[in-house]
Amino acid sequence: MHEISLVRNMLSSLEDVFPGRVPQVKRIQLTAGILSNVQPILIKNALDAVAADSPQYAHIKLEVVILPILIHCEACGKTSEVIDYKFVCSCGEPSTNIIQGEELHISQVEFADDEILQV
Repeated sequence: MHEISLVRNMLSSLEDVFPGRVPQVKRIQLTAGILSNVQPILIKNALDAVAADSPQYAHIKLEVVILPILIHCEACGKTSEVIDYKFVCSCGEPSTNIIQGEELHISQVEFADDEILQV
């Protein structure tokens, strides 16, 4: 289950970026493109599992925002959403120029004092 290592890495990154402030973290927003292969329920369960072993993380809520796959077509210049993993522009031309959908990053961190930081 790669979600456990993802959660551990996410928390480790927060410790590095916000030294001493992780106990004050109330909510983490994780942005994941469809191609990152992150399932929201699995990553939330992984956070619960990590928190069971490391109670200092038990208070943190995780929100996962899933982004669709977007491609840019060189033939017509349009940006189209990939449907059913068919990498074809709305004009009918195939495209592998992915401009969104592979992301996996912490996008927001909310602290107990309601401070929200875009990361």
